[in-house]
Order: sequence, then C-alpha cells, then structure tokens
Amino acid sequence: MSAAVTAALACLVTAVAVTGCSDDGKTDTSSADQLLDDANATMNALKSVTVDIVNRTTEDGELSTRLTTDLDDTCTFTSSGASGSRLEQIRIDGSDYVRPNRAYLEKFGKRRPGTGQQEHWIKTPASESVPGDGLAQCTYEFASFGEADEKGGPTEVDGIPATSLEVADGEDGSFTFSIAAEGKPYILKVVHKDDERVVTTSFSAFDEPLDVRPPDAAKVLDMTGAG
Repeated sequence: MSAAVTAALACLVTAVAVTGCSDDGKTDTSSADQLLDDANATMNALKSVTVDIVNRTTEDGELSTRLTTDLDDTCTFTSSGASGSRLEQIRIDGSDYVRPNRAYLEKFGKRRPGTGQQEHWIKTPASESVPGDGLAQCTYEFASFGEADEKGGPTEVDGIPATSLEVADGEDGSFTFSIAAEGKPYILKVVHKDDERVVTTSFSAFDEPLDVRPPDAAKVLDMTGAG
C-alpha cells in the first residue's frame, strides 16, 4: 500500500469485535455450557453474515462498525465515529476499495481543498492490507471462550425469541449472549461490559446472498502498483 494511502488510513480506531458461542436454547433442560458449544458450532458453519458493533466509552464516545461478509474474501465494511467521521471499504476480486469521508480525513490531519464531500474511492490490492490500517478482513472468528456462569430467562432481539447466557471474561468484565430460541441456535447479540466500555455486537443476515460490487469506476483512484 502506498505511503499516501497508508497515511490516510493507518490511524483508524476500530471497535474490538466480540465473538462467542452458545447454544440452541430450545429447551430449558439444555445446560449453559451446551448452549455455548452448540451456538458456536452453528456460527462457524455460516457462509455469510452481517456483524454490527457499537463500542461506547465515556472518553471517546461511540464508534460503530458494520461488516457484511462471505467469511472468506468478499465483504463490505463501514466504520462511523461520533464526530461524523466515516470510512467505507469494499473488498472484492482481490482488491480493496476504500473511501474515507472529509471528516475522517480531517480527523487524522489530512485536509482537502474546498468544502464538498470526499467521494472518491482508493483502490489497492487486498494483499497489501496490514493490521492497523483500519481495514477489515472478510474472515471472522467465532471462538469459544470462558465458562457460562448461568443461563438466563427468555428475551427477544429485534422481535426474535432468544435465551440469554452470562459468561465471565476472566477479568473485570462480563458477556451477555442472546441466542436464538427457535430454529438454529444463532448468536443474535453479545454485550460485553467492563469499567471502561460497553461493546454490543449484533449478528444478522445469516447465510443470506451477498450483493457486493465494485464502486463506479469514474470515482475510483487506482493506486495498484503505486509505491
């Protein structure tokens, strides 16, 4: 990735993705640990999913991200900050198309002439993406962790019946999982709380077809091969 692109993108503060596992929740006789195992297996079998993360802190306000992915090499990603900064990414056919808005560029010291919105996409090889450049990977890990403290009562997530599950994080925080109580035991939502932040991760569009396309070529600045 060129120095210009790296400078524009390297400082993005992305939300910490929380993943987890749980189980079916279809019967009250299912143990909390079994819920955790079964839901984890269900999520790992997905072929596509949308992941929404809201990271709230008293110091930095709110940062929101959305990843829609085939869990392999094709995805879209958006990151939005409390200041109005926004970064969009499309990864398809081995290329990243990245569009930071004017507020995002100005937040990290990259001012543009004029007052209009920044509408151009930067194209670079996906293989040049590195940790810390603010871009998402299309892969997503649903990893087991912790031991379930207790199985809660029935709840709902966007009108979908769910079973809640409490899991300690081994430090000063805790996770609350909401697992679909009907049909497949998808993880619908995970809330992580500690002394500094609340991170809410929501999962939806399970195995739905993706409609990912490159942006309009007239709005693309191709940096492929730029040093």
